Amino acid sequence: MRQVVLDTETTGLEVSKGHRVIEIGCVEIQNRRRTDNKFHVYINPERDIDEAAEEVHGISRAMLADKPVFTDILESFVDFVTGAELVIHNADFDTGFIDREIELAGSAMRISDCCSVIDTLTLARQMHPGQRNSLDALCRRYQIDNSGRDLHGALLDAELLADVYLAMTGGQVSLSLQTEATDSEAGSAASVPVERDGLTLNVRRASEDERALHAKYLERLDASCAAGAAWPRSS
Repeated sequence: MRQVVLDTETTGLEVSKGHRVIEIGCVEIQNRRRTDNKFHVYINPERDIDEAAEEVHGISRAMLADKPVFTDILESFVDFVTGAELVIHNADFDTGFIDREIELAGSAMRISDCCSVIDTLTLARQMHPGQRNSLDALCRRYQIDNSGRDLHGALLDAELLADVYLAMTGGQVSLSLQTEATDSEAGSAASVPVERDGLTLNVRRASEDERALHAKYLERLDASCAAGAAWPRSS
């Protein structure tokens, strides 16, 4: 399966107020492995950038003066993502901006016409209800090094999200018997040890009938394999 982890930076938060995309970063995942195939571009928005937005990503209008406009990169962007499953954190934000850019470029296409989308924010809220699920919080939770993220950046954030997504969907990522508590005053998540004093594990062993049924099931599996099952030969 081909997946593309995508992030954008914009001139502001609201597409309805005419804000535009200024950076797109994409990282490819093939069969749950990151590849070296990436798409990264800065875009001239042909408008001012909100001061608050510039403080977040550090990109000024002057820095984008010689960059292509969205129309110029549309074809190469669509070629890169077509047929992939997009992985996006807070997907409605990014797809809303991209769809608006496509519309302004004179096309009736929408990003959903060429890609399916997974929203990792929705996924994280399902997996960690009541906890902080920003990209930084998820990096801490899954022990992804985000120490270089002084400012937001579309390619950097896509790379971090790719690692977070693979950790989120890959089962247990730590052998530590710890749980996470939220520090509401600091607005951050911290790991605290689970209290194990007096812990008694309830071990339920299979009955004779259950073991006999299991043995018959294994015999049927063995018989269904043309060359026989592997486990009798490896035991």
